[in-house]
Amino acid sequence: MSITVSRRNLFYAPAALAAANAVPQASAAGAGFTLGVATYSLREFKARPEAIAILKKLNVTDISIKEFHLKYADTPEQTKAGAKEFRDAGFTIASGGNISLQKTAELKPMFEYAKNAGMPMIVCAPTHETLPAVEALVKEYNIKAAIHNHGPEDKHFPTPKSVLDAIKGMDKRMGLCMDIGHSTRAEADIVEWTKMAGERLFDLHTKDLIFENGKWVQVAVGDGKLPIVPLFRELKKMGFTGAIHLEYEINAKDPYPGMERSLSYMRGVMASI
Repeated sequence: MSITVSRRNLFYAPAALAAANAVPQASAAGAGFTLGVATYSLREFKARPEAIAILKKLNVTDISIKEFHLKYADTPEQTKAGAKEFRDAGFTIASGGNISLQKTAELKPMFEYAKNAGMPMIVCAPTHETLPAVEALVKEYNIKAAIHNHGPEDKHFPTPKSVLDAIKGMDKRMGLCMDIGHSTRAEADIVEWTKMAGERLFDLHTKDLIFENGKWVQVAVGDGKLPIVPLFRELKKMGFTGAIHLEYEINAKDPYPGMERSLSYMRGVMASI
């Protein structure tokens, strides 16, 4: 797969740069969707107050909470209190995850965890075998399940298509969290599959990649080759109103500069489409 145009050079005309600097909030008027952070990005900052401080500095409102910052092993009371810390700091908990739902015994406890945290959606990695049980729990708890595709190495759900094929005919609360990096590595056209997913697209994990020395390598959003501008235009066109979440998987010990750069770029795109 070959993509050769750098969007930061293509998109960032002077007007776009001005837009990026003029839009400090998590969403830009007119885009219809919001911009957030998957707290996996802050996996080296496991203390909740420390993670909250960084998120506030990044000026986002929507978050997808990873277990580092709200432990599965906590009591229900601790889970509720931890989630309240995020809400009291001004954040909307859009989802939790990625949560593995690959063992039958862990399914109901994970939905209980999500309920106690007040999560309206679980970003998850089930198997084809556990999928019917997940659907049953989605109906019981009225909590959405957004199945996350993990690329070529994922033997269950490598691509957006594999998820959409598996949930066809299932409850409408069963959907897709499309990881645009893993999708690209699996040679899926992320703009086309955004369109194909339609109302089944619940969430996106956003990142950017370059192809270097025979493999895809993550960089700050806007510095790579993924078609972020066409993707955001398609999201606006289809009326997507959810949150997209930056999942920054590099520079774990000092993620802030790259996260801030990524969010600034995406805000500029959102302001200009």
